[in-house]
Amino acid sequence: MDRRDEAFAFADEIGPAKVIHVYEPSIELRGTLVVDNVAAGPSIGGTRMAPDVSTEECFRLARSMTMKNAAAGLPHGGGKSVLYGDPAMPTERKEELIRGFAYALRNETDYIFGPDMGTDENCMAWVRDEIGRAVGLPRELGGIPLDELGATGYGLRYAAEVAADHLGFELAGARVVVQGFGAVGMHAARFLAEQGCSIVAASDSRGGVASRQGLDVAALIAHKRAGQALKDFSGGEPIAGDEMLALECEIWIPAARPDVIDDDNADRLRARAVVPGANIPMTTGAEKTLHARGILCVPDFIANAGGVICAAMEYHGATQRGAFDAIEERIRDNTRAVLDAVQRNQELPSEAARELALQRVRSAMKSRRWSIY
Repeated sequence: MDRRDEAFAFADEIGPAKVIHVYEPSIELRGTLVVDNVAAGPSIGGTRMAPDVSTEECFRLARSMTMKNAAAGLPHGGGKSVLYGDPAMPTERKEELIRGFAYALRNETDYIFGPDMGTDENCMAWVRDEIGRAVGLPRELGGIPLDELGATGYGLRYAAEVAADHLGFELAGARVVVQGFGAVGMHAARFLAEQGCSIVAASDSRGGVASRQGLDVAALIAHKRAGQALKDFSGGEPIAGDEMLALECEIWIPAARPDVIDDDNADRLRARAVVPGANIPMTTGAEKTLHARGILCVPDFIANAGGVICAAMEYHGATQRGAFDAIEERIRDNTRAVLDAVQRNQELPSEAARELALQRVRSAMKSRRWSIY
């Protein structure tokens, strides 16, 4: 590809509006911002930090945020930023990079920073201090701490409830596998366990743990927060991360990196429904394979919108109770609307969800002077 065309490799009718690369060699700072579409309002999207992020991943995540915010009926467009680095680096070094990244993007008012994989409310406090434009702030700064409260996991609980009803089984007693036991996965496990689900396996980047009788979720969360690997949890048996797919369950929750279910491993999944806590957790080919096998795949930007709904509500001054009520209502309604469309039109869930979101984006774009917005 001609390098002059790289910025437009993913362009289509709705975006991206901007792709900005940030590089500051004096502090070894490298990052990317993609503002995908702001027809409905300034974009909200998390800042992801990992050593192996990429511009392509950033664009795909930004587009997912456009779809997610539109489907949730929020007055915001989609954007995403990625920062190259190990999120486990010393706090002082991480603060330097986060602050430097925020300052470099201080004039990009079409983008509102939020927490994502590798960043948290403390990181957003640094961003707010630098440029005054962040959500997912600590409670002490007037925020609704998304990770502490588990806003995304709270939404997954309602997406799972609608999916279970659609498939004809009860949440109580349903077996759940959680791949990615971080801020999203652990809260999803907690909320689902409160509904009577049995969390039969969970994993993180160092491996996993499984128990046919169900894991003690509270003890597992305490174990994780103490910095210990899940595979060393005494309440179950160690299991390799790639063996999680083959465990029989009703609900499989991918809550880690993109494309963990792909064309090569989709045949191994033994679940009745996939309810994603992560964005873009499966390839298109994998979804088609699972759909053909009768496995329901709730679209990611429908199921895991709880975090951004909470963030938008915080940005507009809502209370914590108001934000959580909105999460319950919108995710229930949108999941039901998508699954009804799947049944009515005999289409993939992702296609039904995308059409729902695109209708709202296109409608918003018609009201703007420039069609890209």
